[in-house]
Amino acid sequence: MRAIRVTGWMAGVGALVLTVSACGGGETKQTAADGGTFRFGLTEPAAIDPGLASETTGLIVSEVLFSGLYRVNPKGELEPRLATSASTNDDCTQWKFSIKGGTKFTNGETVDAESLIRGWNRTVSPALASDVSYHLDGIKGYEKVRSGKAKRMSGLTAPDATSLRVDLTASDCEFDKKTAHTAFSPIPKAAVKSDKEFADLPIGNGPFKMAGKWDHNKKISLVRNDAYGLKKAKLGGIDITLVNSQSMFDLEYQGFQTGIFDYAHVPPGQLSKAEAQYKPAGKWMSQDVNGMNYLLPITDQGPLKSRDARLAISYAIDRQAITKGLYKGYQRPASSIVPPALPKSYQDGLCTSCLKQDAAKAKAHAKKAGLKPGDELSLVFNTGVGHDQWIQAAAKQIEDTLGLKVKVQGTTFTEGLEKEQSAEATGMFRYSWGADYPTPDNYLYPLLHSNSIAKDKSGKVMGDNRSRYHNPAFDKLVERGRATKDEKKRIGIYKQAEKVAMDDMALIPTFHRSEYRLADKKKFAGLDVLSFGESPYFEEIELRK
Repeated sequence: MRAIRVTGWMAGVGALVLTVSACGGGETKQTAADGGTFRFGLTEPAAIDPGLASETTGLIVSEVLFSGLYRVNPKGELEPRLATSASTNDDCTQWKFSIKGGTKFTNGETVDAESLIRGWNRTVSPALASDVSYHLDGIKGYEKVRSGKAKRMSGLTAPDATSLRVDLTASDCEFDKKTAHTAFSPIPKAAVKSDKEFADLPIGNGPFKMAGKWDHNKKISLVRNDAYGLKKAKLGGIDITLVNSQSMFDLEYQGFQTGIFDYAHVPPGQLSKAEAQYKPAGKWMSQDVNGMNYLLPITDQGPLKSRDARLAISYAIDRQAITKGLYKGYQRPASSIVPPALPKSYQDGLCTSCLKQDAAKAKAHAKKAGLKPGDELSLVFNTGVGHDQWIQAAAKQIEDTLGLKVKVQGTTFTEGLEKEQSAEATGMFRYSWGADYPTPDNYLYPLLHSNSIAKDKSGKVMGDNRSRYHNPAFDKLVERGRATKDEKKRIGIYKQAEKVAMDDMALIPTFHRSEYRLADKKKFAGLDVLSFGESPYFEEIELRK
């Protein structure tokens, strides 16, 4: 899962400046020989442990601290890291990987097949209680390890130090793509001894390493790993200042303007001004990325339990008016679950209720659903990162069209996640998703497959299917897609599955994700493109001579 994280506790620009000054983030003499230090702001991550990282901020850090079998490049293509080859049997139930020998963790331990098995079992272990362990749920023995009945998944074996065999419970012809997630990272023995210490000072095998412990709510500093066994980074280090979640974009923007940061998000209200000022100077970045934005309806209880209720909401929203009036064209209305960033899989216009506001159809579906004027509908969103205006606009459109009383609740990102996971959740939540690996499966399975609900004993949703959507026909199509080796046929089946979910309005699409950044391209090369995860592509950045 990738979403913009908005937690943190510092207050105001003054605190930002003091923090950066204290950690040596001011203008210092840098040379191309030492690589220079790249500086930017981020909100406090939930975790940087590779087995726990589940949102953008944590993944930004864990992805450069660890190297697994593969990674995804900015074009959405799978690129090998530790893997030197991969093969599967005819029905894709068994995968074999050859692993590059001779690489090490930063503490000197050897990176081998057993360290991958150790890492994968750790991700699934009940002790770690990872929200992203579902990425590994197709491996034989997953349920036994997850429940605490076993320590190792039976589907993982290492014939020798550079060979890994993976046996699955069902066909998965894209399993190799999934291993690009940090949940599949190798882990040193030292991590098993102390998860708590490892959480603040991870020992990895990636292009960068920790320069010291994570200074919570203040900073995370990384330095180049000169002993890295693959292509070494050109940057000397990365300094991350952890800023206030409630004013994240504003603080980043101000930090860039004052020279504290080399890279920043742009507040939505400043896009036109920033483009006019910084594009001529070569410091403007814009890119359509793999993410999507939705309204997440709770489908198992409450006012949006029925398909007609969800259709009523979708028809009541005027996405075009919001795009033109608030976003000034910087965002585009969405009409699918899978984004255009996956062009082979994209189905433009699949959501017919998204194409144009239709008050008559909205009211007709509301009547079928039993929604009456005056009924209350909650809408929860995370504040501080530019959603306030469009959420308020959408809420007013729903109220004006249907007569509902929309109760808008602004929260921190963490509070919002807790509310949407809660057994008592009802109504709608602002929701966004970015793929961890380049396949429509990474939208359809985690967001909408029944296995991804994963309620605990209290009824809390532990998986990423926060809408609680359940349709056996959809589940079967996704499973058929996974079992289809031919890519063209597989994508065709995934498209059928998406149509089933879209017809059910399992998610309510709002906008495609277009990202805008400021970047000091005069100081650093390699800042022309965002990574697949929508962050700087750190391994290609270098200080200009």
